[in-house]
Amino acid sequence: MKKQQARTSRHPLRAAASRGATLATFIAGLTAAGAASAQAPAAPAANLEAGKARAQAVCAACHGANGVSIADNIPNLTGQRTAYIEGQLRAFKAGTRKAASMNAIAAQLAPADITDVAAYFNSLVPTNVAARSEQLPQLMKTQVTFPEGYRSTFRMYQTVNRADINQVRYLWANSVAWEAVRSGKPLPHGSVLLLEQHAARLDADKKPVLGADGFFVAERLVNYALMSSGADWGREFPEMLRNGDWNYAVFAPDMKMRSGVNQADCLACHKPLDRADYVFSREPLGAAAKK
Repeated sequence: MKKQQARTSRHPLRAAASRGATLATFIAGLTAAGAASAQAPAAPAANLEAGKARAQAVCAACHGANGVSIADNIPNLTGQRTAYIEGQLRAFKAGTRKAASMNAIAAQLAPADITDVAAYFNSLVPTNVAARSEQLPQLMKTQVTFPEGYRSTFRMYQTVNRADINQVRYLWANSVAWEAVRSGKPLPHGSVLLLEQHAARLDADKKPVLGADGFFVAERLVNYALMSSGADWGREFPEMLRNGDWNYAVFAPDMKMRSGVNQADCLACHKPLDRADYVFSREPLGAAAKK
């Protein structure tokens, strides 16, 4: 121990110089950082009016124009922290947070849009947050009607197992859609695609029963989901949601339309599929029609 002390005390100037150099380096670093900070451009100020316009045109479809959402499972944004909204929108845009509808919308937002929308919702004062906003009227209205007798005029082109929700699904296309894809053409106005959703039969272990064809055995019809297109049917939809002229609807097993279905969910999910006529099953439909 004494030897160590002696060794250290032999070079007091060297030790002091070392400490001085370290301090000088630290101070220089702070000075450089301060200079860089002073030279960095300030973040652009948010444009509340632009944020309001964007929110009322698109965000209102689910979160309400005033930041009070249309349903209990959709968060209110009134008065939410700006940094939080910006962070979530950036995560949706980058795909690091997954939610099909939000990923599709955020992908279309420019950095300025994110700043503006976040600031707008933050500027709102929470009032009756227990209430719900109404759906956008143009999204409540659909031109889709149920095609009675479709099994004799449509063609089934795909069967899909959905193990995540214990369903088996059958997809059908009308003759307009079928002939178009068989000819290698885009799906035209008049196309109708129908999806049957069936609850699968479950075994004693609550697992779906497989049929000889490898697909789940259907036990009970749950819903029909339809998408149909017509001239100018999408004209009134917000551009960030519009899927050409496709409209969507959900029907109960008795073929009556289910009320309260928000087309914004369907439109947002299908929005990224513009190169496939906005249809998830476009490829299997084409393959089936060309056999």
